[in-house]
Amino acid sequence: MSTAGKPGTSWVKSGKQIERERLKRQRGMRSASTATVSTIIFLVLVVWGVTNSPGWPRVEETFFNVDKFVAALPDVLDGFLLNIKIFLIAEPLILIVGLLVALARGLKAPVFFPLRCLAIAYTDIFRGIPTILLIYLVGFGLPALRLQGIPTDEATLGIIALTLSYGAYVAEVFRSGIDSIHPSQVNAARSLGLSYGKTMRFVVLPQAVRRVVPPLLNDFVSLQKDTALVATIGAIEALRQAQIHTAKSFNYTPYLVAALLFVLLTIPMARFTDYLAARSQRRRGA
Repeated sequence: MSTAGKPGTSWVKSGKQIERERLKRQRGMRSASTATVSTIIFLVLVVWGVTNSPGWPRVEETFFNVDKFVAALPDVLDGFLLNIKIFLIAEPLILIVGLLVALARGLKAPVFFPLRCLAIAYTDIFRGIPTILLIYLVGFGLPALRLQGIPTDEATLGIIALTLSYGAYVAEVFRSGIDSIHPSQVNAARSLGLSYGKTMRFVVLPQAVRRVVPPLLNDFVSLQKDTALVATIGAIEALRQAQIHTAKSFNYTPYLVAALLFVLLTIPMARFTDYLAARSQRRRGA
């Protein structure tokens, strides 16, 4: 029985509540144990089936050669640092471009019609062009113009292409977040005397950004992987280093090294995205 509300007493859980919590813990432990056992059995069966297949010795030599793995790891890891550098530079640029384009698409005044059309054209064009094709166009097209100030570094050109491509996707994510804010909040802010800019800054954007964090992180998980596409224009990153080692020995283990490095980078971000999505659902009472 609870004693809450009585002076000088502390709240005590009732017997029924204690029993419910005990049963809930038991069900949770039972579910976790069942999931763990079933996962182990599944993995054991998969490993047994693969390693006992007729072609396993050749696959093991071609993709899981320990000597080739150790030999390729330093160079591939060195190239992977360039992938991380490209990601860290492109990510804030993409956020800025995406937010500006989303805000431009939300301008309703007739005087801003050309700017709104330009924002729409940007999202339509750069969402329609495959990322790898855009990297080719930027990586080989811009230097061919021979204009003063045009960068020629492959990594820089790759960052420009990735920013253009992902900026269009992120702009739509931001726009969906802005559109999800109920118009009554905008009307209330304007009735209090806030300008359109202050309404967006202090009322709409803080809520919109909070709502779109999970999809934004999903886009950045994809961006982490797509940094490997800059290898197509000559940047010596992880994938290119793996290709160099593979060309020397005709063994594909270096590709496995690069794949493992990308997985180790993307898994923490993916789990953090799941955590934020679950927390958002809990806040909404879902």
